[in-house]
Amino acid sequence: MIYPKNFEQKIGFDTIRCEIEKRCISTLGITYCKEMRFGTEFHTVEKALHQTNEFVNVLHSKKEFPVNFFFDLRGVLKTITTPGTFLTTENLFNLQRSLTTIAEIVKFFAQSEDENTPYPNLHELVRGMQAFPDITAEISRVLDKSGNIKDNASPELAELRRTIMSVTASINGTIRRIISQGKQNGVLDSDVQPSIRDGRLVLPVSPMNKRKVKGIVHDESASGKTVFIEPEEIVEANNRIRETEAEIAREIIRILTSVTDVIRPELDNLQNTYAILGEIDFIRAKALFATETGAQMPNIQKTPVIEWYHAIHPGLLLALREQGKEVVPLNLQLDKQQRILLISGPNAGGKSVCLKTVGINQYMMQCGLLPLVYSNSHMGMFKSICIDIGDQQSLEDDLSTYSSHLQNMKTFLARGDKQTLVLIDEFGGGTEPQIGGAIAQAILEQLNNSQVFGVITTHYQNLKHFAEDTDGIVNGAMLYDRQHMQPLFQLSVGYPGSSFAIEIARKIGLPQDVIATASDIVGSDYINMDKYLLDIVRDRKYWENKRHEIHVKEKKLDAIIEQYNSKLANIATEQKQIIKEAKAEARDMLSKSNAQIERTIREIKEMQAEKEKTKEVRRNLDEFKKRLENEDLGNISTPKPLPQRKPKAKKLQPQAQPKDATIKTGDAVVMKGTTTVGTVLSTDEKYSVVAFGNLKTRVETNRLEHTMRKPDIIKAASMGDTTHNEIRERQLKFKPDIDVRGMRADEAVQAVTYFIDDAIQFNSSRVRILHGTGTGILKTVIRQFLNTIPGVKSYRDEHVQFGGAGITVVDLE
Repeated sequence: MIYPKNFEQKIGFDTIRCEIEKRCISTLGITYCKEMRFGTEFHTVEKALHQTNEFVNVLHSKKEFPVNFFFDLRGVLKTITTPGTFLTTENLFNLQRSLTTIAEIVKFFAQSEDENTPYPNLHELVRGMQAFPDITAEISRVLDKSGNIKDNASPELAELRRTIMSVTASINGTIRRIISQGKQNGVLDSDVQPSIRDGRLVLPVSPMNKRKVKGIVHDESASGKTVFIEPEEIVEANNRIRETEAEIAREIIRILTSVTDVIRPELDNLQNTYAILGEIDFIRAKALFATETGAQMPNIQKTPVIEWYHAIHPGLLLALREQGKEVVPLNLQLDKQQRILLISGPNAGGKSVCLKTVGINQYMMQCGLLPLVYSNSHMGMFKSICIDIGDQQSLEDDLSTYSSHLQNMKTFLARGDKQTLVLIDEFGGGTEPQIGGAIAQAILEQLNNSQVFGVITTHYQNLKHFAEDTDGIVNGAMLYDRQHMQPLFQLSVGYPGSSFAIEIARKIGLPQDVIATASDIVGSDYINMDKYLLDIVRDRKYWENKRHEIHVKEKKLDAIIEQYNSKLANIATEQKQIIKEAKAEARDMLSKSNAQIERTIREIKEMQAEKEKTKEVRRNLDEFKKRLENEDLGNISTPKPLPQRKPKAKKLQPQAQPKDATIKTGDAVVMKGTTTVGTVLSTDEKYSVVAFGNLKTRVETNRLEHTMRKPDIIKAASMGDTTHNEIRERQLKFKPDIDVRGMRADEAVQAVTYFIDDAIQFNSSRVRILHGTGTGILKTVIRQFLNTIPGVKSYRDEHVQFGGAGITVVDLE
């Protein structure tokens, strides 16, 4: 059930229907477009969607689809059901061309037995079409390429046309002779040309000479200055031509009747084929519209469900596209646990557009049109869609605006069930707010108990509280940019929205005293509620960004781990190979050593252990050992250990200072608590300028102490071009302001640490930290941290006109 009758006009579907009609190429497709209706049978809707989606793929394919000669001949074919009737030459020519197109379409979707078609649903549809080659051949036998009857369509027609040609040639010769004589006699003008009147050849003659030309007067000009006379010499020949033309017309009718007799037995099949041709035209129009609007094929389910991503209202898309603007998409999820979405927010913030977007996309899907959602969306089937939007007051029916709303609510309550989708705009409006809100809450409770699905917009606080405390209902908010005072047209589900009535009134220039009086009437708690809602939005956005950053870092870490594991596996493989080679070399060396030892023992035994000979043998063995020890073993590679994290450098104890503790220019010094050695460039009683490598810094003299170690030498070349570029880029992007509102204390301190380091490095003399007022904890923690930083000269509250205690101004040395 679709309620009310003007449902399509309310959601803007009438515009979509017109857009699809424009893309049809024949009345065949337009008929289907006008008959398009909301479907509730799952398989029918699913099949229509798949057909449209497959035709989108056809449009994107390189193979050109035949679109010529989509003629609607269903009405013409009905006129020849009676024997003896015939098709005109024009209709026969149109039939021939359209049958040729049908044959090309059948061929386009044809497939071999061992081939899978990429368009199974369209292939199934086209299987009901017939190309009628016998009819096409019969028509081609009698019609030429221009649609005219051929001379050889029959022997009689060929003979008659030859007769016409012969008589015409005779008449032309006679008329040329008459014109020549007439010019010589001065009866005819020198530039006279023969004309045709009532199908007969005549000569134009001036009235003063009409008696000099014998023949029949057929006509005269409007001015009366010319008389058209048929010379008597060609009257008989003209009569012969008229008679022959009549015979030709009778022969053509006989030929057309003969061809029509061949067509008549196939009329039912032809009607069915043209019906399918019209459906293909309609599907093509739907596919064109889907391609132009970016509509996609979602996941279709039999049960009611709404899980949409990047949903867009097609009418709004087309309207804004002409203005060069973009539509803000909608993400929405409704299921059995969360069936009704209660949307609140500012006026003109997009609540009604959101409601219409849900209605039109669901309606389009169940009409067989691809909806404007991403393909990973899930869409379920509803038996009924009901909408209450706009003013439906009626003088005839004695209905006011609020009465019409209640009449709709009565219908919703009577017919609503778990397969019903209700769409209600400005719920509870149109009457006294307190009782209107109470009635709206009671109706909402009944709808929720009926397990209907729905999207409802409202401004009433009691409905927001009811949704928060009731299972099956969830709050939603249309976001609003309070800083720029403009709607964002973004839907955020999970918390209620604010109407921002005070802010909007202030923006349009309502007198300040009026706004102040209104604020006093409702009280500060009500006014502050908007601020609390904004804080919730800001906090949620902050944590969403944090979650996204963590997700990105996790993906990056996973990639690094995978790369590390891959390298580790390669190292293990190389290590095994190296160890294998080293063992082989060791075995070879051991074998040589054993052989030498055995040879030495044998020689000692053979020489019967003579003292001098034994010493010589032992010397040879010692030399062999030395050669083994001195042999270059560099080719035996040991496996490289896996990279280990570098241990932290041990903190060096400060060396004893010399007796003369005075800091002078040129002294080697370290800052207390550090180990980096620097050289004093200049000094006074309070401050000294010290060079730590290439870095010069100004520090308090009492924070320096002597050291016996030499200053660290840091080569400028050690900092590569990449590092210089990164520092330069950071310096260009550096801003002297930081906003830490919404952060925890530890996060804020870490952010301020990096911020102050950059400020000191880039020689910034003053920076501002925006921490807000709140409870004051964030401000206290940040200022305690600033007390520990040597480069901070002082800090103070910002001027009251620029933020006051919510901003800390920091002066750097």
